[in-house]
Amino acid sequence: MNSILSSFFNNRNNVQNFNSETFEQNMKNDKDAILIDVRTRHEFLDVKIPDAILIDLMDPHFIHEIKKLDKSKSYYIYCRSGNRSYHACKQMLKLGFKNVYNLAGGIIDWQGEIER
Repeated sequence: MNSILSSFFNNRNNVQNFNSETFEQNMKNDKDAILIDVRTRHEFLDVKIPDAILIDLMDPHFIHEIKKLDKSKSYYIYCRSGNRSYHACKQMLKLGFKNVYNLAGGIIDWQGEIER
């Protein structure tokens, strides 16, 4: 429901949350999609969604790394449960990114392919 309201009102401070199926489908159909994992390096090396780029939200250089990204692209963000990725999305929206999407439920609820 939150993602529907965010889309409807187009409020740049509201994060669009997608379930696993919607997240994967939108990402596959988006030619500008970039997948970002905001977990720790240890979590990333344990299991990840294929083609994900690691930018650890807890790293002191997180904002610096995010600022290097192309704001015209679409960013699909995930973490373990959806909490850190939600906060990463909020920070990206504040920095002027327009197409930022959170995997609600994180990799725990991910139904697609994974790499170990």
